[in-house]
Amino acid sequence: MNSNILMMISNLETEESMFVQNMIKEMDEEQQKTFIMMYQNKRRDSTLILICTIIGFFGFAGVQRFLTNQIGMGLLYFFTGGLCMIGTIVDLVNHRSIALEYNQKMALETFQLMKTWGK
Repeated sequence: MNSNILMMISNLETEESMFVQNMIKEMDEEQQKTFIMMYQNKRRDSTLILICTIIGFFGFAGVQRFLTNQIGMGLLYFFTGGLCMIGTIVDLVNHRSIALEYNQKMALETFQLMKTWGK
């Protein structure tokens, strides 16, 4: 595997990097580049999740949940003021795990899409 291929993704954290490396290790270089380009457009940076969570303290709670395709939770946060700010505070502490969970889901989705194209 070309070790520089993951450098194409900005702000890739260690756990996410290891997850993606394990996923693409059997691919040839061209497939890896295609995967990275597709995945890069789907993933969310944990800093973006953090910023959107902070926005929740100023009246727009739940933006981070909408960004991670958790529409139901986003609506719940929006209409309850971030579950009376408690949910927003929890998300503030857990913003990295929210981003990691979403990014792993997007990596698996991208991998499955590439497998389907490969047939």
